[in-house]
Amino acid sequence: MSRHVMECLGMSRVTIEDGKVVEVTEPKVRYCPLFAKRRGMEELNKESIRENIEYRINSFGMCTENRVTTMDNFLNFGISETLCSALKNGKIDAAVIAADGCGTAVITDPSLVQGMGGRISGICETEPIPKVVEAVGRENMLDPDTARIDMEAGVDKAFSMGYERVAVTTPFVDSAERMRGKYGDRLIIIGVHTTGMSEEDSVKAFDNFDIITACASKYLREECLRRPETLVAGNKVPVYGVTPIGRELMQDKLDECGKKAWKPGEPTEYPDPLI
Repeated sequence: MSRHVMECLGMSRVTIEDGKVVEVTEPKVRYCPLFAKRRGMEELNKESIRENIEYRINSFGMCTENRVTTMDNFLNFGISETLCSALKNGKIDAAVIAADGCGTAVITDPSLVQGMGGRISGICETEPIPKVVEAVGRENMLDPDTARIDMEAGVDKAFSMGYERVAVTTPFVDSAERMRGKYGDRLIIIGVHTTGMSEEDSVKAFDNFDIITACASKYLREECLRRPETLVAGNKVPVYGVTPIGRELMQDKLDECGKKAWKPGEPTEYPDPLI
């Protein structure tokens, strides 16, 4: 049996077994302006979440052997899109991401970063999918036999492979602190899946991440207001450029899209509730 678990769409925990959605928990967030715009989802509930996950399974084979592994950009501005731009521009050598079918992996192909990371979020558990293993390469996976997810070990692997400028995504502030202490500015750390982050961790996030996606986090939005140097992209689910390199990578992507950074006082739309 193939089993995959992810947290997505308002922090609902979704379990997929053998290509079928077998469990969907109640979300903590009921409205996401991004999914309302992209998919017409005016309310996040168990039924609408199940429908969306089934759509992903059917459209690009998420968590199945039919998985599409390379894609064009899905959003104008997202984390995977920013990583793709950074790889294309030579600003990073490799990205350490986690995805269904491969777990933690070191990826250097921009279209593979987008394909594997662009339309999923919050992958918690996964198992190897042969088609994905072939596309990513066993040698680039942290554990090709189990598809284990461990972002710190993935960063260790990336540097051991000889890459000098590495980016990684993680939702965990304590993990970011450890990785920053070990690799310093050689590592670009991107905070993802941040809904529900505590007030204390939100302060630490701005001290350790280079880029942060705000998701439905109440405290990250409040902390951003206390950090006027932060570059903000997007008015629905904003992405924050915190450090000089974080702002640089985000500005590169904004320029590529022909977009401008969001400024205080401009219209914005919030997830509901912010937590």
